[in-house]
Amino acid sequence: MEPVRLSSDHLVDVSDLHFNYDGRPVLQGINMKIRRGSVVAIMGGSGCGKTTLLRCIGGQLRPSSGGVSVDGLSIAAASQSALYALRRRMGMLFQFGALFTDLSVFENVAFPLREHTDLSDELIRDLVLMKLESVGLRGARDLMPGALSGGMARRVALARAIALDPMLIMYDEPFTGLDPIALGVIGELIRRLNDALGATSIMVTHDVQESLQIVDYIYFLNGGRVVAEGTPDQIRASDDPFVHQFVHAKSDGPVHFDYPAAPAAEDFRLGAAHG
Repeated sequence: MEPVRLSSDHLVDVSDLHFNYDGRPVLQGINMKIRRGSVVAIMGGSGCGKTTLLRCIGGQLRPSSGGVSVDGLSIAAASQSALYALRRRMGMLFQFGALFTDLSVFENVAFPLREHTDLSDELIRDLVLMKLESVGLRGARDLMPGALSGGMARRVALARAIALDPMLIMYDEPFTGLDPIALGVIGELIRRLNDALGATSIMVTHDVQESLQIVDYIYFLNGGRVVAEGTPDQIRASDDPFVHQFVHAKSDGPVHFDYPAAPAAEDFRLGAAHG
């Protein structure tokens, strides 16, 4: 028997989550509550556990301790069939899009519909064109991924992520490698599509300024822990040293640029006589 789902204003509940890779702690006591209908950003430096957290929410990884529930269902306690059913209600936009290079734009978006539904080809055609229309690429249906710009490929990946009208959409660095125009377009689409679908979105990103324009709430991770959180206005006004350094891209602060090393005088023998 599957666990009973409890109605809640929060679609995702992360409670005291710990995760280790081969004994090395990556997530250390993460607590998050993601409200239904919201767009939430998870920020932090490279290697702080952001993508690992997404994988725990999606059920690809099981926590070492603590728990994750999505729509009231415990990920750790769910059977394989229940977890697969839950994943069909999730969309994922991978870093750089991760399109199938041997499939056309149309077939990339059609893939989840063919894989998870018994819809007719005619209905799949209409749904694919609707999704491509929503990202401004209906006219690119017959192109191959190699013919797309980076921004176009990311929009095709977004159309694929929303093909099944998911309740939860997760984005892993959706802005990486995009020019300012494409970045703005993707940001606007993430917000608009989330609201149009009545979905909930979780976005792992380094792009502070674009994220502050579109998200409802932000969590900052550092060292596998949530070190700060708040609304965009609260984050902008924060005097927390880590948040201030990250938001304003300062080289000086709690996060050091230099890797720990012996004193320079010792390594370079400064002041020592040379023969």
